[in-house]
Amino acid sequence: MVFSSPVFLFAYLPLTLAVYYLMPLRWRNLALFLLSLVFYGWDKPIYIPVMLFSVTVSYLCGFPIGKYRDRDRHRARVWLVVSLVLNLSVLVFFKYTNFIIENLRLIPPLAGILHPLEWLELPIGISFYTFQIMSYSIDLYRGENETQRSYIAFGTYVALFPQLIAGPIVRYRDVDRQLLSRTHTVDRFASGVRRFAVGFGKKILLGDALAAVYAYLSTAADFEFTVLSGWLMVATYTLHIYFDFSGYSDMAIGLGRMFGFEFPENFRYPYMASSITDFWRRWHITLSTWFREYVYIPLGGNRRGRARQYFNLAVVWLLTGLWHGASWNFVLWGLFYLILLVAEKAFLLRLLERNRLTRVLGHIGALLLVGIGWMIFDHTDLGEAFRIIGGLFGIGTAGFAAATVSWQALRLLPLLAVSVAAATPYPTRLWNRLTGRRPALTVLEPVLLVAVLALSVACAVRSDYSPFLYFNF
Repeated sequence: MVFSSPVFLFAYLPLTLAVYYLMPLRWRNLALFLLSLVFYGWDKPIYIPVMLFSVTVSYLCGFPIGKYRDRDRHRARVWLVVSLVLNLSVLVFFKYTNFIIENLRLIPPLAGILHPLEWLELPIGISFYTFQIMSYSIDLYRGENETQRSYIAFGTYVALFPQLIAGPIVRYRDVDRQLLSRTHTVDRFASGVRRFAVGFGKKILLGDALAAVYAYLSTAADFEFTVLSGWLMVATYTLHIYFDFSGYSDMAIGLGRMFGFEFPENFRYPYMASSITDFWRRWHITLSTWFREYVYIPLGGNRRGRARQYFNLAVVWLLTGLWHGASWNFVLWGLFYLILLVAEKAFLLRLLERNRLTRVLGHIGALLLVGIGWMIFDHTDLGEAFRIIGGLFGIGTAGFAAATVSWQALRLLPLLAVSVAAATPYPTRLWNRLTGRRPALTVLEPVLLVAVLALSVACAVRSDYSPFLYFNF
């Protein structure tokens, strides 16, 4: 089930809200837990036991971790390792088994022995909920949160449907108190509806429209690939993945507020970044935060010299690439960002921060490099990725432009212009300035939101199934 599907919009969400608010306070976590399992298992109920196994393991291991962390550190560490190993084993089995087999089959003696497990499918959202579960165990060991004694409350934390499938990655300590006591007000609920409507509009009206254009350009590139069509592919995919993923995050945050939860922000206008380092402070913030707190800093961060810092970055970006998918293009994508970030830390950031001109150049350069990186990210066929990247610079193309693509580019200008504007804070700033001068204009805000929501629902109902990109991870 996805947020943009009719069954979610017209059946699941209204029913879940009704059941939740009709329940006594002490039963609301149980209602959310059970209804979230329905959401998760709607298409493939077979994977509910997989998630419940991870929930149960971490819940049970939490007791000895919390019991021994202050008086027997070694024993607490053993239970922490048990929890992490079991959870990671589940993730590795489902996500990386076939990837490992396919690569081992490249060794001639093993080619006839090993065969991919055709029946093995990736449980949706497993990368997200595994990281959430691990944050609970690690923070419990560190003494940053207390043992959760209620299985229902812990299960609700993991299975909570707004953020279960594609984030944000919510650390346990971000919501531990909210699991026990949440504030429900009309203002918070209305704020959630507004945030959901904005995210829904971003996903359906912009993200899906850009996805259709990107699909057309990708098909056309097989027949007549030009420099212009290559850069249009970069532009449309760069905007598409932002509106798709940030739209989902907005919807998740909005849904969380409807049920009294406050989730962390996941995006902060990433395409306004002045450098690659700045980009990763703005893009998928909860994933970057997770790797920083649970991998980079424990390895030593930047405290043990430049060489060790680069090694730590290499570990983080290898894992970041693999977290996104079991394919070599994701490993290469991680390596791509590792090289860029090391270059910035070594010397580039000092150059880019000299004055306004260098900051502008840094912003342009970051945008171009991020766009090129998305071509690696999107193509599991590395040969195709390199063909497109080479074509951006005129290598192996049919020239700068073709008549058909040029005409399509003109037709695309309004969509691209609106999308570029929507990816910046300027429309919000302009609206705030206008309403500050003319407060009467604020009455238009709910009208606009209702219009966006209605149009988005109409488009979602009439269009083909369009899953969120990050559901694959």
